[in-house]
Amino acid sequence: MTGGVTSSLGKGIISASLGKLLKSRNFSVTIQKLDPYINVDPGTMNPYEHGECYVTEDGAETDLDLGHYERFLNEYTSSENNVTTGSIYQEVINKERRGDYLGKTVQIIPHITDEIKKRIQLLSSKKNYDFIITEIGGTVGDIESLPYIEAVRQLKRELKDKCIFIHLTLVPYLSAAGELKTKPTQHSVKLLLESGIQPDILVCRTERELSEKLKNKISLFCNVDIDSVIQCIDADSIYKVPLLMKEEMLDLVVLKKLNVSHNNKINLNEWTNFLNKLENPKNNIKIALVGKYVQLTDSYKSIIEAITHASTYFGVKVDLKLINSEEIVENNLYEKFNNVQGMIVAPGFGERGIEGKILSVCYSRKNNIPFFGICLGMQCAVIEYMRNILGKKDASTTEIDKTTSTPVIDLMHNQKQIREKGGSMRLGSYECKLIENTIVSSSYNKKIINERHRHRYEFNNNFRELFFSKDMIMSGYNPKNNLVEIIELKNHPWFVGVQFHPEYKSTVQNPHPLFISFINSIIKNHEK
Repeated sequence: MTGGVTSSLGKGIISASLGKLLKSRNFSVTIQKLDPYINVDPGTMNPYEHGECYVTEDGAETDLDLGHYERFLNEYTSSENNVTTGSIYQEVINKERRGDYLGKTVQIIPHITDEIKKRIQLLSSKKNYDFIITEIGGTVGDIESLPYIEAVRQLKRELKDKCIFIHLTLVPYLSAAGELKTKPTQHSVKLLLESGIQPDILVCRTERELSEKLKNKISLFCNVDIDSVIQCIDADSIYKVPLLMKEEMLDLVVLKKLNVSHNNKINLNEWTNFLNKLENPKNNIKIALVGKYVQLTDSYKSIIEAITHASTYFGVKVDLKLINSEEIVENNLYEKFNNVQGMIVAPGFGERGIEGKILSVCYSRKNNIPFFGICLGMQCAVIEYMRNILGKKDASTTEIDKTTSTPVIDLMHNQKQIREKGGSMRLGSYECKLIENTIVSSSYNKKIINERHRHRYEFNNNFRELFFSKDMIMSGYNPKNNLVEIIELKNHPWFVGVQFHPEYKSTVQNPHPLFISFINSIIKNHEK
């Protein structure tokens, strides 16, 4: 899966949608992302640079598209589903230093391209998938994407009829001319052809219907079968795209191109039911999402989608109010949170905006607004409670204030000697034991859960006895190292803070139980 003309056309959603259609025909499918940046992974990137950093079960920090893959396919991905130029070059250079190339000159071709091909096919050695969809990041013509384009060109020669190319491109509408223009698509395909790749299928992103005349023109000039020119018209929800692609018979065209015979009827009943509830909500609720990256919603993509999954489960629509924590001060709290029925304080790193988050927690606690703190959001709830209920006014996290006398949030012991940033946090799935008769135990209906983490700082167990002495309780902990994972406030409609990231595991078919419980508490609290 390649893209042309412009970035952000939706290669990830098209890949996920195709995967969903094929899986709905009982094929086994996985999707991988090849990212052309030099970073080894997106873990050290500012969210404004690349959106959310998504974390897999095995602790890989990956591109946010892997979140889409999991949400659509309802299956876990792993570190092998995301490949970056940084990781490719790192591996090749390590091999060169070890002498694996026997003194040869190490070059882009064949050494870098061979490593790319190896990574693309690595997933098939782990499981016998029917289909592996490989999305190449960026756009055709980007200098940094050239090794990937060359690698898949070679791979096509090796795999022959077991491999096809899908190219996503733009057919813009020019209002001045009053018509759709195919020239950007033609130029994009021309660039692909110059690299030795003939696309088998063209997916044309457009805001207006493509006429048969336009499809014929694209087919003629791009040397693609007419039934392989697929229209992808703009949709108001990403969850509509699989159904749009079904109408365009994208999956059937793929099966035909690959000579895959089948008698499998497609089953999208569950997906269609979800979409019907999404489009026909019974009522609305208003939730505030407090964070410091709110100018780019992709920074909190998984949280926003988890809210959608859970609210649709109840047939309600969420009006999400994104609030910049840097702008929150004591005298504008009512203005910011007036009419808000639920609050999520988002994850993050660093000092910027943290006092605004702490003030938000305080407002939620005092005004009985259902509260959900995630990662740093949980830590802010701990700090707020220590300051305002337990009287420790300088309580803080050593991430922000290394001189505080009440370091209620502190660096994990095994993190104190680490200087490198990349891949050095507590990452991936960890076990958590739940305390009975708590909100979380009734939400999960389990005694032991596994959730994904991405953080360096933890609740400081030196303050455990003091902190859990009044209305605050520990409702979940790591049984191996005794770290506090979940806190709850008694005598409140719903007040939960979690050290992990539950949003990563929410899918259309399986909304996360904590988000379901949170949304349910808002509905009940509003009825009262």
